Amino acid sequence: MTMLQNTLSEKIPNWQESLKNILSEKGKKVISEVTVEQAVKGMRGVKSLICDTSSVSAEKGLIIRDHPILDITHILPEEVLHLLLTGDLPSDDQLADLQNQLKLHQDPPDYIWKVLEAMPADSHPMTMLSVAIQSMRVDSLFVEKFNKGTVKSDYWKWILDDGIKLIGVLPSIAAGIYRMRTDKNNRISIDPDLDWAGNFAHMLGVNKSDDFKKLMRLYLMLHSDHEGGNVSAFSSLTVASSLSSPFLAIGAGLNGLAGPLHGLANQECLKFVLEIRDHFNGSPTKEELAEFCWKRLNNGRVIPGYGHAVLRCPDPRFTAFMNFGKKHIHDDDVFRIVESLFDVVPPVLREHGKAKNPWPNVDAASGSLLYYYGLKEFNYYTVLFSLSRVMGIVSQIVINRALRIPITRPKSVSIDWLKNNI
Repeated sequence: MTMLQNTLSEKIPNWQESLKNILSEKGKKVISEVTVEQAVKGMRGVKSLICDTSSVSAEKGLIIRDHPILDITHILPEEVLHLLLTGDLPSDDQLADLQNQLKLHQDPPDYIWKVLEAMPADSHPMTMLSVAIQSMRVDSLFVEKFNKGTVKSDYWKWILDDGIKLIGVLPSIAAGIYRMRTDKNNRISIDPDLDWAGNFAHMLGVNKSDDFKKLMRLYLMLHSDHEGGNVSAFSSLTVASSLSSPFLAIGAGLNGLAGPLHGLANQECLKFVLEIRDHFNGSPTKEELAEFCWKRLNNGRVIPGYGHAVLRCPDPRFTAFMNFGKKHIHDDDVFRIVESLFDVVPPVLREHGKAKNPWPNVDAASGSLLYYYGLKEFNYYTVLFSLSRVMGIVSQIVINRALRIPITRPKSVSIDWLKNNI
């Protein structure tokens, strides 16, 4: 038994007892009301899910297990994985044990490459990633144990095993997909001395600097989780609630992440910044930039990356990326434009009157950093997002099975029912 499994074995009975008491004392209490508008418009803002791994505060942004994200930007993705799963940052020994477990699974099975090589040459990287993950169902310990009649109380153990297996192997698969789809040379071998994110940066082969490895550690940590109601997490949790294989459940979630309304934002933000650079042949003055933004708004277009539905402050993940950029690439024209946009856009949006909360989200900054270090293939960016978000999704699935959350089954109504009953 790993140290992580030991820790969870100690914590889960307390979590179960706490939930049991809440259900006993407050099970019939109302936590949210639903308007017709909310039902028709994606259930936005309806409190209907339980998620302990993270929350989003209007004033503080993303909070992971009671830790505001800006307080933990120094930690490794492996550490945030331990935090997501257990609620605690790992000790040195726990971190080393988790890293060793991930390294046990970092070599993809041969069939993964055969599957990917058999796909059409123009396959989108996200399609390839989803297919690769779902093909791993054949190696699912949860499926094997379930078919042999394992008890419900042990479901979480086998799902955790599958999750660690997937997280361990994903950097190699994701980097391999990048090499295949960008016509690079052969895949780059794993460096056994590097950490999880550092190895991913190494295997991409786009930049050998330590700073690029630092960026990947930061990027993969910052995108690891974002509550349970976003499309990727909710899709995965819904599929997993049927006791489908974690590999199929996560594949379903990432198929949602591939949708332009969920995972395309950082590409759109970077395209906007590059459009500005090309228009002005470099970095414009703030006055020129304000005029450019006004013209765009007056033409009925939005400013990508700005105007947040929840936050009443800049996204702290945006702040973390900006801090990195100021330290490492402050002289870059593209990053300078990102800095200027932060000064210019919120006042413009306030005056324009269309955005109540004119603050930037994480996507307003992340693409410029990836671009600087040579990762310029826009259609690959969502793969990076996926590599990170799998940590949060795995954690939520493990916890849901540990708490024995049942299959998701909301009730639907027809439009005629709304006409006749509301």
